[in-house]
Amino acid sequence: MGAKGAAEIIYRGDLGDEAKMAEHTKEYEDRFANPFVAASKGYIDDVIQPHNTRFRIARSLRQLKNKSVKNPAKKHDNIPL
Repeated sequence: MGAKGAAEIIYRGDLGDEAKMAEHTKEYEDRFANPFVAASKGYIDDVIQPHNTRFRIARSLRQLKNKSVKNPAKKHDNIPL
């Protein structure tokens, strides 16, 4: 759901006033529809800018290229009873 739809649901009493709805939409975008707010609260680790996406993915794949998983062999299944 976008910021406009969310603001229309939250502030349905102000649906007739376009100026107030624009203000509510802008406030919602600033408070909730922003990755930097989520990063500052620790919900996400990092915000990648669009021009850095290819570099970051390539670097991550290079790091995982020679990774080997050393988990023990699975002995038994978990049979539903």
